[in-house]
Amino acid sequence: MNPLRIALIALFLPALAFAKTQNAARPAAPPPATGFRAEFIAGVDDVEAKLLDLVEITPAESFSWRPAPGVRSISEVYMHIAASNYFRAAFAGVPAPKLADLETTVTKKADVAVELRKSFDHLRMVASRVEDFDKTVKMLGSTTSHRGVLLMILNHVHEHLGQSIAYARMQGVMPPWSTR
Repeated sequence: MNPLRIALIALFLPALAFAKTQNAARPAAPPPATGFRAEFIAGVDDVEAKLLDLVEITPAESFSWRPAPGVRSISEVYMHIAASNYFRAAFAGVPAPKLADLETTVTKKADVAVELRKSFDHLRMVASRVEDFDKTVKMLGSTTSHRGVLLMILNHVHEHLGQSIAYARMQGVMPPWSTR
């Protein structure tokens, strides 16, 4: 078997086991058609598709590129997004899985794509489990609601989508959706 395939399976199996244990308690509900939950999931789907388009079109050798010393590389930005998706979603009441430091350990293009997808799947799962969007929580020193947590997550991801677009253009990569 291909060593890359073995590595991907080794990375994926613990996440799959975690997801199964998390989903065992509740049957999967069909995604909502309207309301905040549906709008949030549509936003997640949109930003995920754009980020994965950028991952796909960016040459693998560019993933270590950074615009200046001390600034995140392309892969580090993507893994910062993934790690933050888990970390911030925990404030909406669903604990984050135990993860290594994604920013420094996941640097290869194929692995970056896998981890990004898993983090967005996690966000959709969290959104499907929130029972009270108005429930207040403390998050990073402020009081907000579960709805506010999810909005902050989307804002954060879009901030780094903009950064990723700038990085791509600096590498001569045109975002695919801007040419459609």
